[in-house]
Amino acid sequence: MQLSPSELILNADKSIYHLNLLPEDLAETIITVGDPDRVANVSKFFDTIELKKGKREFHTHTGTLNGKRISVVSTGIGTDNIDIVFNELDALVNIDFETRTIKPNRTVLDIVRIGTSGAIRADIPIDSFLMSEYAMGLDGLLHFYDSDSVQELDVSKAFVAHANWSPNKSVPYVVKYDESLGEKLFSNRIRLGTTVTNIGFYGPQSRVLRLKLSDNDLQDKLASFEYKDVKITNLEMETSGIYGLAKLLGHRAVSMNCILANRANGEFSTKPTESTEELIKYTLEKLTSS
Repeated sequence: MQLSPSELILNADKSIYHLNLLPEDLAETIITVGDPDRVANVSKFFDTIELKKGKREFHTHTGTLNGKRISVVSTGIGTDNIDIVFNELDALVNIDFETRTIKPNRTVLDIVRIGTSGAIRADIPIDSFLMSEYAMGLDGLLHFYDSDSVQELDVSKAFVAHANWSPNKSVPYVVKYDESLGEKLFSNRIRLGTTVTNIGFYGPQSRVLRLKLSDNDLQDKLASFEYKDVKITNLEMETSGIYGLAKLLGHRAVSMNCILANRANGEFSTKPTESTEELIKYTLEKLTSS
Protein backbone atom coordinates (compact mmCIF):
# COMPACT_ATOMS: atom_id res chain seq x y z
CA MET A 1 0.00 0.00 0.00
CA GLN A 2 1.32 3.43 -0.96
CA LEU A 3 1.11 6.09 1.74
CA SER A 4 -0.54 9.31 0.63
CA PRO A 5 1.12 12.75 0.87
CA SER A 6 -1.29 13.70 3.68
CA GLU A 7 -0.12 10.74 5.83
CA LEU A 8 3.60 10.53 5.07
CA ILE A 9 4.48 14.23 4.90
CA LEU A 10 7.86 15.07 3.37
CA ASN A 11 9.62 18.38 2.90
CA ALA A 12 10.79 19.60 -0.50
CA ASP A 13 14.17 17.90 -0.02
CA LYS A 14 12.42 14.57 0.81
CA SER A 15 13.24 14.88 4.51
CA ILE A 16 10.62 13.85 7.07
CA TYR A 17 8.31 16.74 7.93
CA HIS A 18 9.01 17.72 11.57
CA LEU A 19 12.45 16.27 12.24
CA ASN A 20 13.80 17.59 8.92
CA LEU A 21 15.94 14.44 8.54
CA LEU A 22 16.81 12.21 5.60
CA PRO A 23 17.09 8.45 6.19
CA GLU A 24 20.89 8.57 5.89
CA ASP A 25 21.06 11.22 8.64
CA LEU A 26 19.94 8.84 11.38
CA ALA A 27 21.99 6.31 13.33
CA GLU A 28 20.41 3.10 14.64
CA THR A 29 21.38 4.04 18.20
CA ILE A 30 19.53 7.16 19.32
CA ILE A 31 19.59 9.27 22.46
CA THR A 32 16.55 11.46 23.05
CA VAL A 33 16.61 14.55 25.24
CA GLY A 34 13.82 17.00 25.96
CA ASP A 35 15.75 20.26 25.77
CA PRO A 36 17.17 21.21 22.34
CA ASP A 37 20.17 22.78 24.10
CA ARG A 38 20.99 19.40 25.67
CA VAL A 39 21.72 17.90 22.24
CA ALA A 40 25.08 19.66 22.14
CA ASN A 41 25.71 18.68 25.76
CA VAL A 42 25.64 15.06 24.57
CA SER A 43 27.38 15.38 21.21
CA LYS A 44 30.31 17.32 22.70
CA PHE A 45 31.56 13.94 23.94
CA PHE A 46 31.52 12.42 20.44
CA ASP A 47 34.79 11.76 18.62
CA THR A 48 33.27 13.10 15.39
CA ILE A 49 30.07 14.94 14.44
CA GLU A 50 28.92 14.45 10.86
CA LEU A 51 25.55 16.21 10.96
CA LYS A 52 23.69 18.99 12.74
CA LYS A 53 20.10 19.75 11.78
CA GLY A 54 17.22 21.49 13.48
CA LYS A 55 13.62 22.53 12.97
CA ARG A 56 11.37 23.95 15.67
CA GLU A 57 12.23 22.17 18.94
CA PHE A 58 13.56 19.11 17.10
CA HIS A 59 17.36 19.26 16.85
CA THR A 60 19.57 16.35 15.78
CA HIS A 61 23.31 15.71 15.93
CA THR A 62 24.74 12.50 14.46
CA GLY A 63 28.31 11.38 15.03
CA THR A 64 30.52 8.63 16.35
CA LEU A 65 31.96 7.70 19.73
CA ASN A 66 34.41 4.82 20.15
CA GLY A 67 33.54 3.69 16.64
CA LYS A 68 29.77 3.60 17.28
CA ARG A 69 27.43 5.83 15.28
CA ILE A 70 24.90 7.67 17.48
CA SER A 71 22.20 10.26 16.88
CA VAL A 72 20.99 12.68 19.56
CA VAL A 73 17.48 14.02 19.00
CA SER A 74 15.59 16.59 21.08
CA THR A 75 11.90 15.91 21.52
CA GLY A 76 10.67 18.93 23.41
CA ILE A 77 8.38 18.37 26.39
CA GLY A 78 5.47 15.94 26.55
CA THR A 79 4.11 12.81 24.92
CA ASP A 80 2.39 14.83 22.18
CA ASN A 81 5.89 15.54 20.89
CA ILE A 82 6.94 11.92 21.49
CA ASP A 83 4.14 10.87 19.12
CA ILE A 84 5.70 13.03 16.39
CA VAL A 85 9.31 12.05 17.06
CA PHE A 86 8.84 8.29 17.35
CA ASN A 87 6.59 7.92 14.34
CA GLU A 88 9.05 9.94 12.27
CA LEU A 89 12.12 8.09 13.58
CA ASP A 90 10.47 4.82 12.60
CA ALA A 91 9.47 6.20 9.20
CA LEU A 92 13.09 7.16 8.51
CA VAL A 93 14.26 3.55 8.80
CA ASN A 94 11.19 1.49 7.90
CA ILE A 95 9.45 3.39 5.09
CA ASP A 96 10.82 3.85 1.57
CA PHE A 97 10.37 7.56 0.89
CA GLU A 98 10.68 7.12 -2.88
CA THR A 99 7.92 4.53 -3.24
CA ARG A 100 5.99 5.61 -0.09
CA THR A 101 5.73 1.97 0.96
CA ILE A 102 6.66 0.10 4.13
CA LYS A 103 9.92 -1.80 3.78
CA PRO A 104 9.62 -5.62 3.96
CA ASN A 105 12.62 -5.93 6.31
CA ARG A 106 12.29 -3.88 9.46
CA THR A 107 15.12 -2.02 11.21
CA VAL A 108 15.16 -2.07 15.02
CA LEU A 109 16.38 1.09 16.73
CA ASP A 110 17.95 1.34 20.19
CA ILE A 111 16.53 4.46 21.83
CA VAL A 112 17.64 5.84 25.20
CA ARG A 113 16.00 8.83 26.84
CA ILE A 114 18.29 10.88 29.05
CA GLY A 115 16.15 13.20 31.11
CA THR A 116 15.50 14.85 34.44
CA SER A 117 12.86 13.80 36.92
CA GLY A 118 11.39 14.33 40.36
CA ALA A 119 11.21 11.55 42.95
CA ILE A 120 8.11 11.08 45.10
CA ARG A 121 9.66 8.74 47.67
CA ALA A 122 11.76 10.15 50.49
CA ASP A 123 14.45 7.46 50.21
CA ILE A 124 15.47 8.38 46.62
CA PRO A 125 18.48 10.73 46.83
CA ILE A 126 18.83 13.97 44.91
CA ASP A 127 21.34 13.68 42.01
CA SER A 128 20.93 9.88 41.82
CA PHE A 129 20.20 7.92 38.62
CA LEU A 130 17.03 5.91 38.01
CA MET A 131 16.13 3.59 35.14
CA SER A 132 12.41 3.31 34.41
CA GLU A 133 11.56 -0.40 34.56
CA TYR A 134 7.91 0.50 34.09
CA ALA A 135 6.24 3.66 32.84
CA MET A 136 2.68 4.61 33.78
CA GLY A 137 1.09 7.10 31.40
CA LEU A 138 -1.52 9.52 32.69
CA ASP A 139 -1.50 11.28 29.31
CA GLY A 140 -3.76 9.08 27.18
CA LEU A 141 -1.52 8.87 24.09
CA LEU A 142 -1.41 5.09 23.79
CA HIS A 143 -5.21 4.78 23.80
CA PHE A 144 -5.23 6.25 20.26
CA TYR A 145 -3.41 3.11 19.05
CA ASP A 146 -4.27 -0.60 19.12
CA SER A 147 -2.04 -1.08 22.13
CA ASP A 148 -3.45 -3.62 24.60
CA SER A 149 -0.76 -6.11 23.55
CA VAL A 150 2.06 -3.94 24.96
CA GLN A 151 0.32 -2.81 28.14
CA GLU A 152 0.57 -4.23 31.66
CA LEU A 153 -3.21 -4.15 32.02
CA ASP A 154 -3.31 -5.71 35.50
CA VAL A 155 -1.07 -2.95 36.89
CA SER A 156 -3.18 -0.14 35.45
CA LYS A 157 -6.38 -1.79 36.71
CA ALA A 158 -4.90 -2.06 40.21
CA PHE A 159 -3.87 1.61 40.16
CA VAL A 160 -7.29 2.79 39.01
CA ALA A 161 -8.85 0.98 41.97
CA HIS A 162 -6.19 2.20 44.42
CA ALA A 163 -6.48 5.84 43.37
CA ASN A 164 -10.27 5.86 42.95
CA TRP A 165 -9.43 7.24 39.52
CA SER A 166 -11.90 9.74 38.08
CA PRO A 167 -13.77 8.61 34.95
CA ASN A 168 -13.28 12.15 33.63
CA LYS A 169 -9.55 11.45 33.24
CA SER A 170 -7.81 9.21 30.72
CA VAL A 171 -7.31 5.64 31.97
CA PRO A 172 -3.65 5.18 33.02
CA TYR A 173 -1.62 2.75 30.91
CA VAL A 174 1.54 0.88 31.92
CA VAL A 175 4.38 -0.35 29.67
CA LYS A 176 7.63 -2.10 30.60
CA TYR A 177 11.10 -1.16 29.38
CA ASP A 178 13.14 -3.26 26.95
CA GLU A 179 14.95 -5.67 29.24
CA SER A 180 17.87 -6.44 26.92
CA LEU A 181 18.77 -2.76 26.43
CA GLY A 182 18.16 -2.16 30.13
CA GLU A 183 20.68 -4.83 31.05
CA LYS A 184 23.32 -3.14 28.90
CA LEU A 185 22.80 0.17 30.71
CA PHE A 186 22.40 -1.16 34.24
CA SER A 187 24.99 -1.14 37.04
CA ASN A 188 25.08 -0.73 40.80
CA ARG A 189 24.89 3.04 40.25
CA ILE A 190 21.37 2.69 38.88
CA ARG A 191 18.09 2.30 40.77
CA LEU A 192 15.17 0.62 38.99
CA GLY A 193 11.79 2.26 39.38
CA THR A 194 8.32 2.89 38.05
CA THR A 195 7.99 6.28 36.39
CA VAL A 196 4.71 8.17 36.06
CA THR A 197 4.44 10.25 32.91
CA ASN A 198 2.20 13.27 33.44
CA ILE A 199 0.33 15.35 30.90
CA GLY A 200 1.53 18.60 32.48
CA PHE A 201 4.04 20.06 34.92
CA TYR A 202 1.82 21.90 37.40
CA GLY A 203 -1.67 20.56 38.19
CA PRO A 204 -1.04 17.06 36.79
CA GLN A 205 2.00 16.79 39.08
CA SER A 206 0.10 18.23 42.09
CA ARG A 207 1.94 21.57 42.00
CA VAL A 208 -0.19 24.43 43.29
CA LEU A 209 0.48 28.07 42.40
CA ARG A 210 -2.92 29.79 42.02
CA LEU A 211 -5.19 27.02 40.70
CA LYS A 212 -6.99 24.49 42.88
CA LEU A 213 -6.54 20.78 42.16
CA SER A 214 -9.32 18.31 41.40
CA ASP A 215 -7.59 15.71 43.61
CA ASN A 216 -5.48 17.03 46.47
CA ASP A 217 -4.38 13.51 47.38
CA LEU A 218 -3.00 12.42 44.00
CA GLN A 219 0.67 12.58 44.96
CA ASP A 220 0.01 10.54 48.11
CA LYS A 221 -1.94 8.00 46.05
CA LEU A 222 0.96 7.67 43.64
CA ALA A 223 3.54 7.30 46.42
CA SER A 224 1.49 4.70 48.30
CA PHE A 225 0.66 2.49 45.31
CA GLU A 226 2.12 -1.01 45.38
CA TYR A 227 1.19 -3.94 43.16
CA LYS A 228 3.41 -7.02 42.97
CA ASP A 229 6.89 -5.56 42.27
CA VAL A 230 5.59 -2.20 41.04
CA LYS A 231 6.08 0.87 43.24
CA ILE A 232 5.89 4.37 41.78
CA THR A 233 9.18 6.22 42.26
CA ASN A 234 9.27 9.36 40.13
CA LEU A 235 7.43 11.75 37.81
CA GLU A 236 8.29 13.19 34.37
CA MET A 237 6.58 13.87 31.02
CA GLU A 238 7.77 11.56 28.19
CA THR A 239 8.67 8.00 29.21
CA SER A 240 5.28 6.28 28.84
CA GLY A 241 4.93 7.52 25.27
CA ILE A 242 8.48 6.41 24.51
CA TYR A 243 7.92 2.91 25.88
CA GLY A 244 4.50 2.48 24.33
CA LEU A 245 5.36 3.61 20.81
CA ALA A 246 8.75 1.89 20.82
CA LYS A 247 7.13 -1.45 21.66
CA LEU A 248 4.33 -1.01 19.13
CA LEU A 249 6.84 -0.12 16.41
CA GLY A 250 9.27 -2.91 17.34
CA HIS A 251 12.11 -0.81 18.76
CA ARG A 252 14.06 -1.11 22.03
CA ALA A 253 13.76 1.76 24.52
CA VAL A 254 15.00 2.65 27.99
CA SER A 255 14.53 5.85 29.99
CA MET A 256 17.41 7.10 32.17
CA ASN A 257 16.39 9.68 34.78
CA CYS A 258 18.57 12.09 36.70
CA ILE A 259 16.70 12.81 39.94
CA LEU A 260 16.89 16.57 40.43
CA ALA A 261 13.93 17.02 42.78
CA ASN A 262 12.50 15.08 45.69
CA ARG A 263 8.86 16.06 46.10
CA ALA A 264 8.50 14.13 49.36
CA ASN A 265 11.29 16.14 50.99
CA GLY A 266 10.78 19.41 49.12
CA GLU A 267 14.38 19.33 47.88
CA PHE A 268 15.95 20.37 44.58
CA SER A 269 19.48 19.69 43.36
CA THR A 270 22.13 22.35 43.92
CA LYS A 271 24.12 21.01 40.94
CA PRO A 272 21.58 20.05 38.26
CA THR A 273 23.89 20.68 35.29
CA GLU A 274 26.74 18.62 36.72
CA SER A 275 24.48 15.72 37.70
CA THR A 276 22.78 15.60 34.31
CA GLU A 277 26.15 15.67 32.55
CA GLU A 278 27.32 12.78 34.70
CA LEU A 279 24.31 10.72 33.57
CA ILE A 280 25.09 11.62 29.95
CA LYS A 281 28.69 10.41 30.32
CA TYR A 282 27.57 7.24 32.11
CA THR A 283 25.03 6.39 29.39
CA LEU A 284 27.45 7.05 26.53
CA GLU A 285 30.06 4.83 28.15
CA LYS A 286 27.57 1.99 28.56
CA LEU A 287 26.25 2.35 24.99
CA THR A 288 29.70 2.29 23.42
CA SER A 289 31.32 -0.43 25.54
CA SER A 290 31.67 -3.84 23.96
